[in-house]
Order: sequence, then C-alpha cells, then structure tokens
Amino acid sequence: MTVYRERLWAPWTLYLATALVIPASLLVFLPINVTVGVIVAIGMYAAAVALLIVLAPVVEVTDTEFRAGRARLPRSAVGDVTGFVGAAATTQRGPALDARAWILFRGYVRDVVRVQVADAADPTPYWLVSVRHPEKVVEALSA
Repeated sequence: MTVYRERLWAPWTLYLATALVIPASLLVFLPINVTVGVIVAIGMYAAAVALLIVLAPVVEVTDTEFRAGRARLPRSAVGDVTGFVGAAATTQRGPALDARAWILFRGYVRDVVRVQVADAADPTPYWLVSVRHPEKVVEALSA
C-alpha cells in the first residue's frame, strides 16, 4: 500500500522556457522550407515537453520500501529520516553533502529529505532526495 507519493513535476515556467526551441528551430529551418520549419519547431517543442513529463521522478513510500526515481530502499534498511527546508536544505545539498551519499536532486524543488541507510553492508551512508513536502515524507517513513 502506498503511504506517500509525489511526482517532481517541473514548474510551468520551465515548460514556457522550453518554448524557446520554437524560434530557434524556425531560424534554422525557415530558410530551407517554411512547412518543414514549422513542423520541426512544433515537433521539437512537443519532444521537449514530453521529456519533461516522462523524466519527472517519483518519490514514493510504501509499506515495504522507499522509492526515489528508479532506486529502491527496503523499509528495513531505512534509518533516521530528517527533512530540511530553505537554507538548511541548501547546506545539505552543498557543504554538508557526503560524497558517498545517493542523491536525487531537482533544481526547481528547494527542500530535501535525508534518509539514513541502516544496512551496515551498504557503503552509502544516506539518501538525499528533493521533495516538496519533507514533513510528509518524514512522517510516512517514521510510521
């Protein structure tokens, strides 16, 4: 059973910014052929939007595991869970980051959750994952 699920969608401004591929491709293809230029521009924008949608990772807590993107951590291997917001999250992603940590960051998601790995055989000390609601992830993993 899923206890918590969140998809890290890109903000609408990123979809708008990818629209800049339209005039760029028009500049390249319009001198060749107007019809081809318009078709390529629309196709490239559609491909960019499709990639943003398809590649948006899922953060999920179930009864048996914690999933971040394609990575899975069994609940039995979950240790202490801490959420960080604002400047504390920036510190966790920067100066306080352990090089051995497994990370899933999205630049447009400011907050993070740190999940300690309780498996002594695993060389990864913790996972650091971007989430929009760290308090809900902490609550779901602590239950």
